[in-house]
Amino acid sequence: EIKKEGVDIKVDKTPVLFPKISDRITTSKRVEVLAGSKTCGEAEPVLLIDHDNTMYVAAGSDHSDRELEKHDLVISKQMCPNVISRNVWRYEDVKKRWDALIMRGWVLEENGKRTLYQEGKLGEFMSVEDFLKEVQERVEGDLRGSVIFMGTFPTLGGKLIYSPGFEAELVDEQAKSTIACRYFLAPMNWFK
Repeated sequence: EIKKEGVDIKVDKTPVLFPKISDRITTSKRVEVLAGSKTCGEAEPVLLIDHDNTMYVAAGSDHSDRELEKHDLVISKQMCPNVISRNVWRYEDVKKRWDALIMRGWVLEENGKRTLYQEGKLGEFMSVEDFLKEVQERVEGDLRGSVIFMGTFPTLGGKLIYSPGFEAELVDEQAKSTIACRYFLAPMNWFK
């Protein structure tokens, strides 16, 4: 989808990793963006690694400025905050069901309309253990204290949608449990 938007991305190795400044990660239900900017979210499973190496799973959205991506992907990742769910699961509690967990992204309209945007099972991703090995190869030091977004699914319509709000959810059908982050954009219209 981002190639269709004019982003010249060259992928020689997956996963593609980008650093994120830590204060750009939030659980807020409101995300400020520059007025008139083209930003949108994408649903991702998120790993949170505690200082004692306990790992948690959150639902997250890598909210990005798509125009800025055309110029510099790493800088564009710093422009908007990434949003994660306030509730998490312990990875050990869902590990055996990991491949069956469902990730969904929804675009939200101001009138409350919710449209499915992305959907897939986490078994389509690289395993958590293999993913963390790849991350560790590119990060100096251990991963304790890290927040790691694992990647996303293609959009169902094959194109990016710029909407007033976004929701990302992780569904564990076997345990009948869902965690989600839901937020709306707050364009900075006050600045002229």
